[in-house]
Amino acid sequence: SGRTQEIQRLIGRSLRAVVDMAALGERQIALDCDVIQADGGTRTAAITGAWVALRQATDLLVREGVIPRSPILDQVAAVSCGVCQGVPVLDLEYEEDSNAEADANFVLTGAGDIVEIQATGEKRGFTRAEFEALFGLAEKGMSELFALQKAAAAAA
Repeated sequence: SGRTQEIQRLIGRSLRAVVDMAALGERQIALDCDVIQADGGTRTAAITGAWVALRQATDLLVREGVIPRSPILDQVAAVSCGVCQGVPVLDLEYEEDSNAEADANFVLTGAGDIVEIQATGEKRGFTRAEFEALFGLAEKGMSELFALQKAAAAAA
């Protein structure tokens, strides 16, 4: 569907932002992003988990001598935020997401660079102050996600 293709492109853009494609060489890595459990924010969960899978795949290529060094330049993760009943909220649950006045998905690198922001006023516009509050929440959530990613990648 169109939604599926849009999500696939978002995941691809997000991962390419932190990969040295020349170091990967003439290889293609396919990542299947089936989100098994998520209350909301499936696309953000897919990006965050896909980085772990990509890291594990490239680590294997290095260990097996297929490539001389890791092409991973940085981490990338994503999180959803929204304004619910006038309050900025991090990591929206389904009920919050479907009733949010405004919502945003943030894709950031470990260095704090912005890869993509998708923000929408659902029931009303939102102010710059609300956006900045959402961005602050996203940065806080990212620090937690990056730690979880490192632990998951190391566990393989």
